[in-house]
Amino acid sequence: MKENILSAIKDPGQMERYYRSNKSQFRRDFNSIYAGIREYPLAQFWYERLNFEKEEVSRGNRKELLYVLVLALAAGFLAKIPHIFGISEEFFYPRNIGFIFLPLLTAYFAWKNKLQTKRLIFIAAAFIACLLYINFYPASSPESDVFILVCIHLPLLLWVLLGTAFVGNDPSDHQQRLSYLSYNGDLLVMTGLIMIAGGIMTGVTLGLFSAIGLNIEDFYFRNVVIFGLPAAPVLGTYLIRTNPQLVGTVSPVIARIFSPLVLLMLVIYLGAMFFGGGDPYNDRDFLLVFNLLLIGVMAIIFFSIAGGSETTKTKIEKWMLFLLSIVTILVNGIALSAIMFRIAEWGITPNRLAVMGANILILTHLLLVANNLYKTASGKGTLTNLGRSIARYIPVYVVWLLIVVFLFPLLFSIT
Repeated sequence: MKENILSAIKDPGQMERYYRSNKSQFRRDFNSIYAGIREYPLAQFWYERLNFEKEEVSRGNRKELLYVLVLALAAGFLAKIPHIFGISEEFFYPRNIGFIFLPLLTAYFAWKNKLQTKRLIFIAAAFIACLLYINFYPASSPESDVFILVCIHLPLLLWVLLGTAFVGNDPSDHQQRLSYLSYNGDLLVMTGLIMIAGGIMTGVTLGLFSAIGLNIEDFYFRNVVIFGLPAAPVLGTYLIRTNPQLVGTVSPVIARIFSPLVLLMLVIYLGAMFFGGGDPYNDRDFLLVFNLLLIGVMAIIFFSIAGGSETTKTKIEKWMLFLLSIVTILVNGIALSAIMFRIAEWGITPNRLAVMGANILILTHLLLVANNLYKTASGKGTLTNLGRSIARYIPVYVVWLLIVVFLFPLLFSIT
């Protein structure tokens, strides 16, 4: 969007259209390039408009608010399906947890971005196909390794479909893909705040009723908590889109604060593992923690890059991210060698193959990101090129998700 803003800096109408198409991204990109366009009167006007501290939280227009409330109610209804229709919770939730709120968020962005009919049909057909596939999956045991892998990876595939609606009618827009990563960071923060507030309200409510001798815990959790939890990301998305000032800068700031702390923690952790005798090669739980650590650190790196710009990132921060990526590559290398060792010793299983494939993809991606981070930190590249290296790699993950969800059951037979 930065290029669009630069090309429209003398056209008030076009600037307004870009702003309304994606308010949070427009605000972020405009502020990142304002130093270079501040001599334009229209740029000064937009700077004051975007950075004016509002005293109240905007509720958006009535039509959008009504639409979001309907989606939130629909999310609550979907979460209550097992209780309403007497379906086994053990059957419903593992298979359908992603369908409770991700299709509704997708509908919101499809409506906001005015998706073309052919894209709407594709996304809807993909959701329906995935829904039928997982609910008619012929698993002889709900605890089978392949079935569990499918249940874990299918929500990630639905997350990709949500991203397809988020980027709009131009799926090749790398900046929009990065904005989608930023949105996820903001959504985590906003949803967390909503859930904290809900948790406080729950505690107060249960305490008040308990004080008068009424035990409403079972009723409250079955009819309020289960109904409200899936509505939280829907309401969080609405607040982010209508009030980008609320958390628009929180995710990058969190990433900026935690990057050096995580780097220090990783160095100490690797040293403690080496001298303390930690063994990811033979300890499965230790290897699991290693991979979760890897995913968390990757998220910090990507959120830092997606939420930053050339004017907001200092040279020290760029070098810090580069060092963090190098240490993360080392962690990934250890995890990958451990899983390959386990395969060589005890053979291939669905879990081991899935973890190995994911580690190979992540390692390759980290190497590309580290290379571009080095160029950026040393002045030989830009954050824009770095962002493109992240965005262009996303389809590779999509291919792997498709393999795990649809081919693994065939490779290992459906069990």
